[in-house]
Amino acid sequence: MKNIAVIGAGTMGNGIAHVFAQNGFKVNLIDISEKSLERGMNTISSNLDRMVAKETISEADKKSTLANISTFTSTLDGVKNIDLVVEAATENIELKLKIFKQLDEITSPETILATNTSSISITQIAAATNRPDKVIGMHFMNPVPIMKLVEIIRGYSTSDEVTQTIMDLSVTLGKVPVEVNDYPGFVANRILMPMINESIETLYNGVAGVQEIDTVMKLGMAHPMGSLQLADFIGLDVCLSILNVMYDGFKNPKYAPCPLLVNMVMAGKLGVKSGEGFYDYSESRKAEKVSAAFL
Repeated sequence: MKNIAVIGAGTMGNGIAHVFAQNGFKVNLIDISEKSLERGMNTISSNLDRMVAKETISEADKKSTLANISTFTSTLDGVKNIDLVVEAATENIELKLKIFKQLDEITSPETILATNTSSISITQIAAATNRPDKVIGMHFMNPVPIMKLVEIIRGYSTSDEVTQTIMDLSVTLGKVPVEVNDYPGFVANRILMPMINESIETLYNGVAGVQEIDTVMKLGMAHPMGSLQLADFIGLDVCLSILNVMYDGFKNPKYAPCPLLVNMVMAGKLGVKSGEGFYDYSESRKAEKVSAAFL
């Protein structure tokens, strides 16, 4: 398995492409937007520059990594002769079902189809294909080049062979794969998102301010960043989407998103990517500083 396609050049997609390319895989990075592809490649290049500056990799390593990535605006062209597709598009079930139905029609029957979804049912996604045994969840953590964990999620029909292949592949990437079962939110977000939501509820109820809540989480719980700052980095729209998936899946009110979160997303206050969330990132340098802290 040496030829990989990654669908989506956003934060997760370009990070996944980076990691595969850095480990010697040939990667086709696919996005319908030329601007997204350009931004994605610029992000990969910038992150590699930081690694060179820290002497984590050499300049030659950077050049070979970039040389391993080709960009495509057409899925049809980008998935030819591919061993594995990793979908990293927006966390939207209708979009993912559409993508997997198309992938099933145009890829080789032997191609494994993986999704980086952080909460949506692998079984439901697999049902859009004629190869549910070859559909699997491969949930990377953000920022992908740094974080070691990959949640490997088996759908109802995912085969043992495919699961072991993806577990082994993750190790080859220098990651630590953890196999989990297909329930809303899996493990990481089933635990993380209620914590973030409760932090937002605490702010909403006037118990304490943003800085105070995050200071308690950092100094009292030894978290590297506060939960509200983490929500900003993840994207408040992404947090809301995950909570809605879990609430719909479990029908349990403990997963219902806080009204403050809903209102902030409606107002376009999405965190780092929009310039404002629980913190102000209106100056580009501030946003860059936050992103750089993870690399």
